[in-house]
Amino acid sequence: MVTVLVSVYLIYRRLQWQRMVNAMRWNVNPDDITEDRKKFGSSRSRKSLGTSRVTLKSSTSRCQEYIATGYLNGVTVALKHIKHIDEVKMTNALKEELTQLHDLLSTNTVRLVGACVEPGIVIAISEYCSKGSLQDVLENDDVDLDWAFKQSVIFDILKGLQFLHESPFKCHGNLKSSNCLVDNRFCVKLGDFAPVSWQRREDRSANELLWTAPEVLRKANKENQQSDIYSLGILLQEIVERKGPFFVETDDILQKTYGISKYNAEDIIQKVIEITCPPFRPTLSADECSQQMRNLVCRCWAEFADERPKLKEVIQEFNAMNGGRGKVNLMDNLISRMEQYANNLESLVEERTEKYLEEKKRVEELLHRLLPASIVTQIQENGNVEPETYECVTIYFSDIVGFTKLSSMSTPVQIIDLLNDLYTVFDEIISHFDVYKVETIGDAYMVTSGLPKRNGDRHVSEISKMSLKLLSSVKKFKIRHCSDYPLQIRIGLHSGPCAAGVVGLTMPRYCLFGDTVNTASRMESNGEPLKIHISSSTNDLLQRIGGFVTTYRQELEVKGKGTMRTYWLEDEIAKEETLPGTVP
Repeated sequence: MVTVLVSVYLIYRRLQWQRMVNAMRWNVNPDDITEDRKKFGSSRSRKSLGTSRVTLKSSTSRCQEYIATGYLNGVTVALKHIKHIDEVKMTNALKEELTQLHDLLSTNTVRLVGACVEPGIVIAISEYCSKGSLQDVLENDDVDLDWAFKQSVIFDILKGLQFLHESPFKCHGNLKSSNCLVDNRFCVKLGDFAPVSWQRREDRSANELLWTAPEVLRKANKENQQSDIYSLGILLQEIVERKGPFFVETDDILQKTYGISKYNAEDIIQKVIEITCPPFRPTLSADECSQQMRNLVCRCWAEFADERPKLKEVIQEFNAMNGGRGKVNLMDNLISRMEQYANNLESLVEERTEKYLEEKKRVEELLHRLLPASIVTQIQENGNVEPETYECVTIYFSDIVGFTKLSSMSTPVQIIDLLNDLYTVFDEIISHFDVYKVETIGDAYMVTSGLPKRNGDRHVSEISKMSLKLLSSVKKFKIRHCSDYPLQIRIGLHSGPCAAGVVGLTMPRYCLFGDTVNTASRMESNGEPLKIHISSSTNDLLQRIGGFVTTYRQELEVKGKGTMRTYWLEDEIAKEETLPGTVP
């Protein structure tokens, strides 16, 4: 029994995850974005939201590069154009990766807001960090960074790296100062997230490889957590020395005059690849940090991966240097940051308000998925929903014929894929009608019209037209894992009074009650494959409004209902109305 429950739970979790993946919450329409420097995509009009603005993206070659920014829903975002990809093949693996990246939320990682994936337009949209990169800050001689500030920067990097190592992605893989972004509160966030298939790490220049572990440079290993530790060691040296990445002390006159070493980036990479004793590493002056810090950095950039400390050890040692207090001098550093960069409380309130509004929006989106819009409004305004009765609505029930046999021929995952594929088609179709999807239970699909928003007698025509459309789609539907198996459904309709209300607190559901629900279910169970079985009350309403073809079936003995006159709904003859977006 326990095994069965575990299996059902795992199937349910997988189904929930697949629904999230298929929802593609990360997908952004290019029409919703205004790029600051120039418009992109087709010639259709875009929303105009503000003036030009760009953020500095530091380059290891000491040349200034600019990354485009734009506006999405009134919020400034960073736009990374994936120029080497013209068209993206939207596989399920890519959907899953983008969903995971979109849901990657941490104080010390840059959030992937979304992505535009259209022919000729592939853009990664990320959180905008107004202070640029950590490399920008380190290379700015006008900014005086004391050791307390450097400690805070290092702490932010360690927390971000710890979050990534514990995430599904397991490592960063390209840790360097230009990928450590600084927001308006001078909080450092690790960035440069995009699907693996969108990255071109094999084309990186020597300047971009200065933080890369020797085993990765030799192509003996791929990026992993221990190669991140090596990159962290090079990054720590860069923070401590503030003389550029992989600074190597050379002739004083050359260094002071030109600010460069005798070694260019290509020479440095070649020397790192060579196995020497001691290995070639940057200079770390004893005057700039404590002996404990020097020892920690040297261990991080050890030649062999198994000689480097684990990230947990690095964090413990770094905390130990600061008296085991975690983030060092939190209040002092916060005050120092505000003093040095004239940050005020208003920016913090603005960010907190934005987070609150974002969380409020998420809650509202979740409620709208669970409940009808009018019911959500009542909950928000009154805190509860009173049950309501309706004089006449039409209820639709359908289920798959031979579902038990089909299940025995399929794996649980295949059944999930089948139901997901079928109900995705159904959900798209019913969105064009004035109906409300009540629920799906296994292979059963329940829809109603006439509640919670009353629509006169239109409920019977809306459900009838929807039923004909659904039946037509089923006849064309192909089962992914069993394409030669003809999928068939039974449909039953009944019109009558019912009551509706919200039931439950933990997982509130909008439920229907009354004999109309039971009768509609009986119409479905007593129907035939690929036919729409309707009650006499539904037939009477259809005859009154006109436009539909029905045929008398016979009098049936229906369980719990006695003898009933029932009909078949055959077709619609008056097709004056067309679906939105279709051509008459």
